[in-house]
Amino acid sequence: MNGVDLFLLGRTLMKIGEEALPTEGLGDQPGSIRGVLIVVSDIRAHPGSAISEIVTRTGLPQSAVSAAVARLREAGAVVTEPDTRDRRRLRILPSPEISGRVEQVRSTSIDTALAKVLGAADPHLVAEVVSLLEQLARHLSPQALTRLRNRHAEDPAAAVKK
Repeated sequence: MNGVDLFLLGRTLMKIGEEALPTEGLGDQPGSIRGVLIVVSDIRAHPGSAISEIVTRTGLPQSAVSAAVARLREAGAVVTEPDTRDRRRLRILPSPEISGRVEQVRSTSIDTALAKVLGAADPHLVAEVVSLLEQLARHLSPQALTRLRNRHAEDPAAAVKK
């Protein structure tokens, strides 16, 4: 596998994830769902951030980040509080409580979307692919991106090549 293959696989997995997510109340805007997922991922990685910081890290427009935060707040996934250093800004944090909506999203199975993509109703094949994806998720968590982005860290690929 090369970088292009991995990129395309990642894009396919994103599309399968979008298909599997319950979208009631979100409208038919896949881009907004993607934006919400990108923003919630950033908030989980950087709790207490301001909108402007999320905009900088994600590259999303300020209006998209603000809309995503509003949706996440309405769903009970995040809470906001005034920034003690600058009362004009809000800090966004993951909610300490898991809302019903968040629980619904987290508990939704990917099996139906995978079966559709695989073109197979074979539950054994779907279960095998789910198991492989779970294994990948354990090794390639969102926190793994921090290591990728850390330019000062030792290059583990060099150690693998030795």
